[in-house]
Amino acid sequence: MKIRETRPPVSPGEPAPDFTLPAVHESDTVSLADYRGRSPLFLALLIGLWCPFCRRQIAQMGRSEGKLKALGVETLGVVATPPDNARLYFKFRPTRLRLAADPELSTHRAYGVPKPVATPELMNAIETVAVNPTGELPEPLPIGQAAVKLTEIDGYTNTQVDEADLNRQWPQLKGLFLIDREGIVRWNYIECATEGYAGIGKLPSEQEVLTAARALPR
Repeated sequence: MKIRETRPPVSPGEPAPDFTLPAVHESDTVSLADYRGRSPLFLALLIGLWCPFCRRQIAQMGRSEGKLKALGVETLGVVATPPDNARLYFKFRPTRLRLAADPELSTHRAYGVPKPVATPELMNAIETVAVNPTGELPEPLPIGQAAVKLTEIDGYTNTQVDEADLNRQWPQLKGLFLIDREGIVRWNYIECATEGYAGIGKLPSEQEVLTAARALPR
């Protein structure tokens, strides 16, 4: 997989890079320092709200947040869109999930989440790798077609901000990290890291995340 020059993804055992980002649900900021010494953190680095797979990941995280909290783990999702755009979206689609906005993908770069080059290999994967991430579709569809179909199901229409986000971000991948209370990464999941382009559009199940969270040092 050919990627643009960046650092390798932050691996288990490495310190998690610090960040401070605008909060979505309050006029404040969210930082890694908010959690250090207090609780482990499940951190999801997603892309813009134009991405139907990310919208579903946010919904899944909202359902999982209470189960992680029962294990002593807080949850934070980072969406790559301006704070005002995120606030407007979640005004009409409320979530209990704590969210931060990072339209410039600074946190993705700090954590080494890859942004591939749009090679013929990648384009072929988008046209041929079949996904059905939430079981909503009658059958798995090539990722490009699945994205269109899920957007139709949502009745979602991209705004000018969404289009700008898409044009600036694509084809940025997603990354999930479990960080212990001392600020050390203990588990990660980087889209396409293990399966190459066959893993595009796929993220771990709730059970995989909960199993990793149970293994965190106490």
